[in-house]
Amino acid sequence: MRALQITAVGSPLMAVTMADPEPGPGEVLVQVGAAGICRSDVHYRSGHRRVPGVPLVPGHEVAGSIVGLGSGVAAERLGQRVCLHYLITCGRCAACRGGAEQFCETGAMIGLDRQGGYAELIVVPAANAIVVPAAVSTEAAAVMMCSTATVLHALRRGAMQRGERVVVLGAGGLGLSAVQVARALGASRVFAVDVNPVKLAAAERHGAVGIDGRGDVVAAVWAAGGADVALELVGIAALVHTAVAVLAPGGRAVAVGITNDEFGLDPFRDLVLSERSIVGSADHLAGEVAEVLAMAAEGRIDAAAAITSRIPLEADAVNAAMDRLEGFGDDIRTVISPGSG
Repeated sequence: MRALQITAVGSPLMAVTMADPEPGPGEVLVQVGAAGICRSDVHYRSGHRRVPGVPLVPGHEVAGSIVGLGSGVAAERLGQRVCLHYLITCGRCAACRGGAEQFCETGAMIGLDRQGGYAELIVVPAANAIVVPAAVSTEAAAVMMCSTATVLHALRRGAMQRGERVVVLGAGGLGLSAVQVARALGASRVFAVDVNPVKLAAAERHGAVGIDGRGDVVAAVWAAGGADVALELVGIAALVHTAVAVLAPGGRAVAVGITNDEFGLDPFRDLVLSERSIVGSADHLAGEVAEVLAMAAEGRIDAAAAITSRIPLEADAVNAAMDRLEGFGDDIRTVISPGSG
């Protein structure tokens, strides 16, 4: 099969030909129909976030069709259109039994710990292959596997309640999903902050109040009464300060973006005086994947709206898309279609 690999950290992806993977017991073989390019993939390529080893086929936003079955998998699964929950967990350890499967003792992530979806084929446990509702496109299902499910989890970590005001810092793939999911959950007002007018305009089309990140974001949010929940989705330490500063008393800032930089706060001034809090949010749960798929099937969110570019499984096209994402270009979500080109 054709695939793209990180063969050396800090270098462009390379096109390779690999043996077709074979499903083992309890596994399925999926023909990839769409794979989203996430900022995390850019971090893996650059070395901004450590990868366990190379060569590595990245890609954790994946959807397609089941074309092969391992032993023990029901025959009716063959041919199903599925999206892939990217966390492969044991289901038995304390974390899994406690509803925190992203901290599984033996957990592995596709596109990081094992082969990902920048390929024609991928093998995963059958439990990770979730049937896509008929009303949801394969492309939309793919990007929902990270961006949409992750922001649902982040809003839950921020204990968002119906009627609250939400600030979304970063209006890219996660940000556009966050705007839609927050509104679907009943937020009274959602502010989207970005320095890119194209991304702000997209957020505004989905009901957000756009705020130019080059201006005084804190003043703009406070002019509207402050926020109850603020999501930092970019991975810029200074934006964590902003997330806290826009919060009304009792507000919650949620750190989601990947960064190696530390951020310093004055605990008394920034947290204690107004009983604000900061929480981290890591990945999401399999149950949340099912929830966002249902939201999309019911028309409460439009995950496909985030897709601004479609490209073939070719090294030059994918590396160029990753370069644009790394440089905070106009693309919101780019989807790789292995069958195109």
